[in-house]
Parts: sequence; C-alpha cells; structure tokens
Amino acid sequence: MKVLVTGGAGFIGSNFVRRIIDGTYTGFSKVTVLDNLTYAGNRANLPLLSNSDFILGDVCNSELVSELLSRHDTVINFAAESHVDRSISSAQAFVETNLSGTHNVLEAFMANNVKTLIHVSTDEVYGSIQKGSVDELSNLNPNSPYSASKAGSDFLVKSFFTTHKADVRITRCSNNFGRFQFPEKVIPVFINALLNGKKAPIYGNGENVREWLHVSDHCRAIQLVLEKGVSGEIYNIGSGHFLSNIQLANKIIEILGISDSLVQFVTDRKGHDYRYAVNYEKIKKLGYKPLGDFSTDLIDTINWYRNNPNWWPSSD
Repeated sequence: MKVLVTGGAGFIGSNFVRRIIDGTYTGFSKVTVLDNLTYAGNRANLPLLSNSDFILGDVCNSELVSELLSRHDTVINFAAESHVDRSISSAQAFVETNLSGTHNVLEAFMANNVKTLIHVSTDEVYGSIQKGSVDELSNLNPNSPYSASKAGSDFLVKSFFTTHKADVRITRCSNNFGRFQFPEKVIPVFINALLNGKKAPIYGNGENVREWLHVSDHCRAIQLVLEKGVSGEIYNIGSGHFLSNIQLANKIIEILGISDSLVQFVTDRKGHDYRYAVNYEKIKKLGYKPLGDFSTDLIDTINWYRNNPNWWPSSD
C-alpha cells in the first residue's frame, strides 16, 4: 500500500506516521507526508521520515495534490485547521483548509483513481449535548467556525460516495491528548502553565465536559477503519473517559503534587459547547477497544512535556 498522509507533521498525523515507520502498522510499501508546516506542524515530529518522503506544500494546491496522488493508492486526510479559539478570531483559514483543501483532495482522489480515502474528522460536528451520546446517524449541529468547516468537509466527502460510489470513509474522534500536541490545546496549556509556576486558565466555571482519547488509541482506530472499514461509512472513535475542565486541571495538579489553588477562571469562550460524548459501538465491530489508561497516559504526557522543553519554541 502506498499512502499519502496529508497534515502528517501535525499532532495526530505524525503519531500515525511514526507507527507506520516503526512497523506497528504493516502493509505499507511507501508513506509520503504532505504538510504546509503552519504554526501547528513540525518537521521535527517525523525525524525518521526521509526528506524525499516529506513534501512541503498545501492541500489547497490542486496541482501538487493531484501529482502526489498519481503515485499513491491510499490517502489519509489529517490536514485541517483545528483550534476553536483561532476559528472564532478568524475563520478564513478554516474555510480554505478544511473545505477547499478537502475538496482538492477529493478531486485528485477521483482523477487519479486512488483506491481509498480516510477523512479524519471530529466529534465537534455533532455539537453540544446535555446527556447521553451521539451515534453516527445523529444530526450535525456545529457551533463554531471550526466545527462548521469540518461538518462541511464531512458532507463533501460523503457526497463523493453517494454520487461517485468512491471508497471514502470518515472517522470522528473525541478530544485527543498525548506527546507532540501543539501547546494551544487545553492539556498542554495546563501542563505548560503549571510547570512554569503559573495558574491553569479555565474557561467559565470549568464545568464543560470532554471525552478524552489518547492519540495512540485514535491512531489504532484509524488503522482499523483503513483495514476493515466499509466504503461510505462513518465511524465514531471514543474512550468513555469523561472529565470536566476543572476536574482535568485538578488531576494534572494532583500528579504534579502542587497547590490546588493554581487555577484561574477566565472569561468563557464564545459559544462554548458544554459537553461532547460519542457512541462508538459501531467501530467496536471492527475490533476497536480503547487500550489506554487515562491516568497513566496523562502522567506520560506530563513527563514528555517536562523533559522536552525545547520542543515548545520549535513548534511556534
């Protein structure tokens, strides 16, 4: 299998590519990464990938994407702008990358008769829910420019199955964490602040709830969808581990053994979704089960950021 990984120098994409390179995932004869190395992409995330297999470029460049896909039979589309706060400040990049970029990948995918496309999406397209969980047939109700752009890209991908019977598959994950995550996301924000003697900034009253998924479980689920997934289908990927933001901050404080007074409530995010939760029974039928232990994985993540202080500025 010759796979093109778009956005492969970002947090989740690079974790997936490293597992191809180290042999965790088999069946790949070639892996090529296409990444524009915006602020959240880091070439250093892929030290074992040769320069010839790393292409600096934009998914919005239709000629480049088509040329690359002419030499591959599979594409996994991680490329996305993904930070809600940035989308609130300015939505333009989210529309361009998440919608136009995905459209370019789809057109090149069809033009070059590529076999399979995996489109990596998010549970945020479902919007906020008060109780229970959402399955793959639930209505989409995105509430931020980020989640709206991802919902739009999902509809585009799905339309290529309905219209062209293309082998496209969509995954929607819950909130990820782990090594190499860019420090704008909440867990590294808390870790970075607390390691430097500052207070962890918490939006609103801290009661917003997220379902936390270790990046290794997410990557393994994507690989299962690639190996065993059905064309045209959507697969939720979750963990069943829920924490409010204040519980999360206090858990990190407990692990660090520092004062529980080191939290600071700040003005809430505009349109802040209260709670996400996915039903992932469907992907269990492919053999998926979250293997991570949240506490153990959180300790590992904290230690990684503590032991790699030079990684921070190189990503900014």
